[in-house]
Amino acid sequence: MWNLLNLTLISNHQIYNKQCKCGHINQGEYPQEANAPASYGNNIESLIGYFHTRQYIPFKRMQEIFTDVFRAPISKGGIHYILDKLVAKAQPAYDLIKKRLQSNTKYAVGSDETGVKVNSDKHWAWTWQNEEATFITITDNRGQRSIDETFKDGFKNAVLVHDCWRSHFNTPSLSHQVCVAHLLRDMNYLNELYGHKWSQACKLLFQLALILEKQMDTVDYYVQNLRRSQIEKRLDFLINYGLPDKKKELVCFQNRLKKHRDYLLTFLYRPEVPPDNNASERAIRNIKVKQKISGQFRSTDGAFRFAVLRSVTDTVLKNNLGVLNSLGIIANLHTD
Repeated sequence: MWNLLNLTLISNHQIYNKQCKCGHINQGEYPQEANAPASYGNNIESLIGYFHTRQYIPFKRMQEIFTDVFRAPISKGGIHYILDKLVAKAQPAYDLIKKRLQSNTKYAVGSDETGVKVNSDKHWAWTWQNEEATFITITDNRGQRSIDETFKDGFKNAVLVHDCWRSHFNTPSLSHQVCVAHLLRDMNYLNELYGHKWSQACKLLFQLALILEKQMDTVDYYVQNLRRSQIEKRLDFLINYGLPDKKKELVCFQNRLKKHRDYLLTFLYRPEVPPDNNASERAIRNIKVKQKISGQFRSTDGAFRFAVLRSVTDTVLKNNLGVLNSLGIIANLHTD
């Protein structure tokens, strides 16, 4: 295990030579990482990655920590250079995470997106994740192009869980699950706006579906289930219920339910499918935390570096592995 008490950040290497009786001079060699009079090694490399993607520390404060705490002064340019090295070493792991998500058959895949600032321009951070892996990328648009460039073939062996953003419905997948948490928030708003019995009944129905899901055993998903059938019939009744045209937002929400009817209760038929997309929101919320602490990304390269290392970090956390230790293993890879 790594900790700050035994993490050696500064090493002084000295080599000696000795002349043999035959006249030949034998001389020691510096270790591979000591390739300059003063160089930053793998321990500093992994610690910078940890500060950057786990603790979200800005570069200027990183400089202060290394100078004041570790007595290892380093410039901002040095931090950028070291992060570039670490990202290059982490790239195979990043690619592997993507492949694992695409080939996954065990879990549902959740997806979400959120706006980020890159050099004062609006960009979008996207995530695709399941219970064992998180993949994050940052693009310049929120449209179908970003999905096609990242997961063009989609997830043909997995259910895709998401909100009702239309681009997600164009992603090839086994099926879809619309986030029930989003629907409940919409119904709370409609209840406050209109106080209509329809939205109240609709909210109660989805709450009953969530209660049923928690009570189901694995076998219950694959056999006839009376309570599930009753929920399905009640949902069809509510979707086709005649609402007054003047309550436009209520009618709009009903039409949305009708349009995505087949994807509202997938979680009652497949045990691997969660009823909400909260895990994706948690995976991408760190981007917002990062920007609140450190400010916007200064370049697309900087945003990409964070996406790669944050994907690795979140995947490590999901598998109950130490973040600093894992980044240390990556930093010790010799890719030059």
